[in-house]
Amino acid sequence: MPSTGLLTKFARGAGAALTVQLLSAVTLYGAQVWLARWLGTTAYGVYEYATAVSIIGAFIASFGLPTVALRLVSAYRAQSDWARLGGLIGGSWRQLWLVSIGMAGCGTAVWGWLQTTRDLGVYTWPLLLGIWSIPGLTLLGLQKEIIRGFQQIVLAFAPSLIGQPLVLLGLAAGWRSQRPFTSTAAMGLSLTAILLVLAVQWIWFQCQLAPPIRRPPHLYETAQWWRIALPLMLMGGSFMILSHTDTLMIGLLLNAQQVGIYSAALKTAAWVPFILMAVNAMAAPLIAMLYAEDDQVGLQQLVSMIARWMFYPALAMAIAIGLCSRPILQLFGAEFIAAQGALVALMLGQLVNVGAGSVGYLMTMTTYQNQAARVMAASALVNVMLNWVGIHFWGILGAAIATALSMALWNIWLYVLVVKHLGVRPSILDTF
Repeated sequence: MPSTGLLTKFARGAGAALTVQLLSAVTLYGAQVWLARWLGTTAYGVYEYATAVSIIGAFIASFGLPTVALRLVSAYRAQSDWARLGGLIGGSWRQLWLVSIGMAGCGTAVWGWLQTTRDLGVYTWPLLLGIWSIPGLTLLGLQKEIIRGFQQIVLAFAPSLIGQPLVLLGLAAGWRSQRPFTSTAAMGLSLTAILLVLAVQWIWFQCQLAPPIRRPPHLYETAQWWRIALPLMLMGGSFMILSHTDTLMIGLLLNAQQVGIYSAALKTAAWVPFILMAVNAMAAPLIAMLYAEDDQVGLQQLVSMIARWMFYPALAMAIAIGLCSRPILQLFGAEFIAAQGALVALMLGQLVNVGAGSVGYLMTMTTYQNQAARVMAASALVNVMLNWVGIHFWGILGAAIATALSMALWNIWLYVLVVKHLGVRPSILDTF
């Protein structure tokens, strides 16, 4: 059974994470509202499309290594294994820097080939800038997970979730006062903000590392990292497909304006699960710890507490947004009201996501990442097919319904596997 000290530590860490997530949600949403108003629906849609490409590229370039880092940093710290910990921090950073630069180079080659075969139109330069945002986003993701392993929640999340949008908004406001603000300018300023935040966070973290961790000799268990990372890469890539298929396919099958309108619904629906991300930020390393200690009773207590903490605020948020959806979407501009139906569908999917509990981390923080990867890959394939049909017949509403159904599929599927393999029941229904 988890000690009172462990639960108190979890509550304190989750409280800090919730504070950061709340501030970041307000900051990110406010930044998106202002960017949408300054750019207009079409240019904002182009910006969101290029951003989605960069995010997917960064997750592919990470090859699952950030999640490996989170899992092993917690284990190495518990064992006071400073040689392996130092090797993991330095080795993973260097490897992902090389991989992400290579991916950006390959992406540039593909971009050049597309330039010779078709007219990319308004996507041309924003897409190139999005491709070269991949290294910065990849390393930001790695740093976040390493720092989470040290349970420094504020330092892990605040720079990318609060600092980056604030820097982008400040740069954009300054740019607008001097020259026209376009989707190309927005992507260029976004890349600048990413690199600034990456540098500041890296310096700050390095200054806080204990001397035994920084001091050689370091052990580099590269083969072990990649053996764990490969199924996590499949899972992470599948999750990115699940998260961004709708945006990419709307851009391909409809137009940039519809991408912009749909993105407003996506950003607004993201308010429903924001507490899930806050609680999971602290829960992930504790899940790994309790599983390593074979404390099934403690693990059940933890996931039951997580389910209650996550679902009821999410339900209240969904109801509030549903009742005020029209004025909320009008913040982006009058044209964005067309996303009301999509917003409702996406919120229903998010409620299933929150209600299922921390099923993803329960699989990946234990030893069942392979099974989770297969579930996510299958769900991603289903998501692509549902989006293709949904967008063809119902436009952005069809994309939202397809995304919500896919989200429900993988959450319920993972829930069944968690009960089967771990013997714990993490959903909100189980708390009754």
